[in-house]
Amino acid sequence: MRFNNLDLNLLVALDHLIVTKSISEAAARMNLSQSAMSNALSRLRQYFDDPLLVRVGQKMELTVRAETLRPEITDVLTRIEAALATKPAFDPKAANREFRLLVSDYSLHTIIPSALELTAPFGEHIRFQFLRQSEKPNVLLERGEADLLIAPRIVCSPEHPSVKLYEDDYCCVAWRRGKYGKGPLTRKAFVTAGHVRYLSSTTSGALDSVLLDQLGIARRTEVSTFAFSSVPHLVVGTDRIAVVHRRTAQLAARHLPIAILEIPFRLERFEQQMQWHHYRSRDPGITWVREIFTQAAAKMLRN
Repeated sequence: MRFNNLDLNLLVALDHLIVTKSISEAAARMNLSQSAMSNALSRLRQYFDDPLLVRVGQKMELTVRAETLRPEITDVLTRIEAALATKPAFDPKAANREFRLLVSDYSLHTIIPSALELTAPFGEHIRFQFLRQSEKPNVLLERGEADLLIAPRIVCSPEHPSVKLYEDDYCCVAWRRGKYGKGPLTRKAFVTAGHVRYLSSTTSGALDSVLLDQLGIARRTEVSTFAFSSVPHLVVGTDRIAVVHRRTAQLAARHLPIAILEIPFRLERFEQQMQWHHYRSRDPGITWVREIFTQAAAKMLRN
């Protein structure tokens, strides 16, 4: 199909080229040969009268024209995908669909198991791909590379609709037989104790660190980890403590010898939200999976 003398298939190729900045990677994503992708880039350069991708040292970089086209092309392709996905109704028993969700380690062991239990009766008709959250997860929503984002409210973009799934707060965990296992935890003890901390891979940092920084409270970090769910395990057998979400602590306490302690000062509760691209608000499949997660949150709160 052509529009204004442009083969619309080339827009898909350009989208992949812009995202990957690589002819070979873009070709792999589209199951094309490198020569076919090179030919597509040549035709795009001719149409837009711009090189679009140029070699700078060992890498390919976007031209100003390509950077300008990036959001427009993503917007057009997302609209087309949403229109094609929209059907009068969504029947999960007859569907053949994979939903891609941006989630955190925290979500994987709290709300996700409840959601998978609710969707288990639909077997292979409904599949999920869980993607690691990036520095700017809303970008993947806008590119159409993810269907839903489950994250704290402050992470969600104001440009797209979202709903609150549930709230959680923070507490401390300590080894039951350790120095702080009997509690209560004082402010002095919190500051002087060695801490196990989760270090977020994003520059914005973990939310608990942000809240503590706002209160001017420093922690003496003795152990840091990249895996959020590992934090309660790492205090066992030590006199260290750790700040974690209360639901994480409650789940860990079922099988670990840890005590759950109140933090000796007030930290703001956080809202866990679900967000989707506004062009997909009428997609019945997205509507269905949103309802599943709403039910999963209610089920989780009851347990």
